[in-house]
Amino acid sequence: MGPRGSFGVALTDVAEHDERIIGLTADLAVTSGMQRFRAQVPDRFFNVGIAEQNLVGIASGLADDGWIPFASTFANFGAMRSCEFVRHHLGYMRQNVKLVGIGAGFAMGQFGTTHYALEDVAVMRAIPNLTIVSPADCSEVYQAVQELAGSGDPTYLRLSGIPSMPPVDQGETEFRVGRARVLRSGTDLTIIATGSMVAVALNVADALAVQGLSVGVVNMHTIKPIDEVALTSLVGQSAAVATVEEHSVLGGLGGAVAEVMAAIPGSPPVLRIGVNDFFPKVGSYEYVIAQCGLDAPTLVTTVEGWLSGLGKQSVGRVAR
Repeated sequence: MGPRGSFGVALTDVAEHDERIIGLTADLAVTSGMQRFRAQVPDRFFNVGIAEQNLVGIASGLADDGWIPFASTFANFGAMRSCEFVRHHLGYMRQNVKLVGIGAGFAMGQFGTTHYALEDVAVMRAIPNLTIVSPADCSEVYQAVQELAGSGDPTYLRLSGIPSMPPVDQGETEFRVGRARVLRSGTDLTIIATGSMVAVALNVADALAVQGLSVGVVNMHTIKPIDEVALTSLVGQSAAVATVEEHSVLGGLGGAVAEVMAAIPGSPPVLRIGVNDFFPKVGSYEYVIAQCGLDAPTLVTTVEGWLSGLGKQSVGRVAR
């Protein structure tokens, strides 16, 4: 079904139990997975056309009247084309709008740079009062919509990954906005990932475990407010931390983690992995991911080299 289809199913389900739920889109009903919602609750579905700023403005007006709008468009358009509207209405006025950014990262593949969303978290993270949620798989998309429907907080819901997005084993952890899901614990390295990169991080951890490394994985589905308690717990427990995200290495998850860790005495070194400061060549999703070094084999090599450079004093087993 993919993250978009999962969003559409979740939105329809919450709308059945709460008549305040409204769905809006900027001419992307089917692409956003909202065709089910449109068919079942047509009186609460609005297509504003290709007018993303109006999408945010209309949603904010509805929120001011007591409705709970979920407004969907491509992530790059919602975060950047509508940035001033998001800042004023969702940030400054705290209108209870859930802005749903679909196709985040490289999910739009051959559509190219105009449709890639690599700066959206950095832009949204700078806006006060705005929650940012980036689910790791389709199940978590569903859980996020369920919780956000009752949260009362203006939120940017970032949907990364493609229809074949693999499920993530979340163990016994529960989804709670602002609370990371610790999937594994590790003493040599902890990989903190978000969105589509969580499943990849687990594959990287498996590969490094074969080499005798103890590697933890944290699903940081809420980038803002970030779980500072979970980050603080890594001090003294994990010798190193790496962040992985399908986003620019500037201003996203890596920056958020580094900002917190820098203020904690004795924090482990942090490696930020994401899209470097360039525009990659256009191609299929898999091609661009590999080009940016975000595929599992390349990530294993990147992390291995970094850990080796830290030496024995930082990471116990690396030099063995």
